[in-house]
Amino acid sequence: DVVETREHYKSRWRSIWVMYLTMFLSSVGFSIVIMSVWPYLQKIDPTADASFLGWIIASYSIGQMVASPLFGLWSNYRPRREPLVVSTAISVAANCLYAYVHVPHSHNKYYMLTARALVGFGAGNVAVVRSYIAGATSLMERTSAMANTSACQAVGFILGPVFQTCFTLIGEEGVTWKFLCLQLNMYTAPVLFGALLGVINIILIFAIFREHRVDDMGRQCKSINSDGEGSDVLDQNTEGSIDHVAVVALNVLFFVILFVFAVFETIATPLTMDMYSWTRKEAVFNNGIILSVIGIESVIVFMVVKMLSKKTGERAILHAGLLIVLIGFFILLPWGKKLPNIQWQEIKNNSIPKTSPTEMLMPFWSLQEMQLPSNHTAEPVGCPVSQSWCLNTPMIYLAQYISSDVLIGLGYPVCNVMSYTLYSKVLGPKPQGVYMGWLTASGSGARILGPVFVSQIYTHLGPRWAFSLICGVVVASLLLLEIVYKRLIAFSVRYGRMQD
Repeated sequence: DVVETREHYKSRWRSIWVMYLTMFLSSVGFSIVIMSVWPYLQKIDPTADASFLGWIIASYSIGQMVASPLFGLWSNYRPRREPLVVSTAISVAANCLYAYVHVPHSHNKYYMLTARALVGFGAGNVAVVRSYIAGATSLMERTSAMANTSACQAVGFILGPVFQTCFTLIGEEGVTWKFLCLQLNMYTAPVLFGALLGVINIILIFAIFREHRVDDMGRQCKSINSDGEGSDVLDQNTEGSIDHVAVVALNVLFFVILFVFAVFETIATPLTMDMYSWTRKEAVFNNGIILSVIGIESVIVFMVVKMLSKKTGERAILHAGLLIVLIGFFILLPWGKKLPNIQWQEIKNNSIPKTSPTEMLMPFWSLQEMQLPSNHTAEPVGCPVSQSWCLNTPMIYLAQYISSDVLIGLGYPVCNVMSYTLYSKVLGPKPQGVYMGWLTASGSGARILGPVFVSQIYTHLGPRWAFSLICGVVVASLLLLEIVYKRLIAFSVRYGRMQD
């Protein structure tokens, strides 16, 4: 047995902290512009409509879904510094492209689409980050490290819109640097700030990041990614095959977890506008506050789950998290007899704008800057009669909605962390880059399909069908978890090298 030296321990955790920063910057890259995409798109290309906005928002997840397995495969055979630097450089270049999409005289919306897709492609490095952390931590350290990684990701999603809000002080016009053909304004400053953070990240990867690997018991060992930097000396025992049934099951469970959260996030604005007669501004503001609180709640849960898992184990906590999510969506089912206020077509001389499936697809922040037609003196509110279910479906009370938010905000981070932790433990000492890439890709696919699913079901059939189907999906995932429960054990435990 080779005992880890203190110097190796410090270097290993410095490298892990650089990975935390990389995860944080990946989520900031997504959220820092999301509130301003629609007005910026309208400004640079008046031909762009709401349906194209949906593609721009989805392009990030599509890019990440494509890139994750590729970067994961790369990291399996080469030093991880290479895919990390290249992916971050792609994100930096994509952010710079986003800042210049106003320059061309035509097809500006396609340049914006390309920029956001490339930012998502660069964010495919989260598979490399997760695989490195899985290989650089012992089983005892794994849950805590994965929770910290998810917490950094959540903080990035929370702080991105905060950065965007600060940059609104620059204004729409801002400052123009003609020699650079650059307009520094409230739309371009956030992405340039993101590019600067990316450059700093690359510098830290070169200066601090080192390849380290320890086995499940924490002993330092050789890594296939080693480029001669470390003092890794122990050959790791990789004999034994990976339980692919457990791997596939965890991919399915992770897809479900991301799918239901994407549905919840997407439906927030249209649901509250229909049920509580909120205006678009009220819906965006109120749901913004609610989702911010949920973000803070998630970070707290990430910290608590690290301690709780030591007593109960990851499988039991994953089971409990799915049950909490199920209860959260069950509470959202319409009960009682009171119907929501109806938005009748006859009002405003039959000129009430209908909510299209494309608009329903967009997250709540995408609707923030959308304006009513100029001939409207007041925004019509209530459940539009064009949605036939509004005439016979009971309303969802505000107390139901808030209770559901709290429960889903509790269950989702629990499931997220436990999925990653169990996945990395099942994979064991073998290179995890490709496997982590597939897990990340399944999550990206869920974020693409979730909004499409809920936009169609909710618009045509209503919340009762939408949330009943979600409950059915979660119940099916719980049954799957029960079937594979005994197989979700660490690689070293499965082959008797250490006790659970």
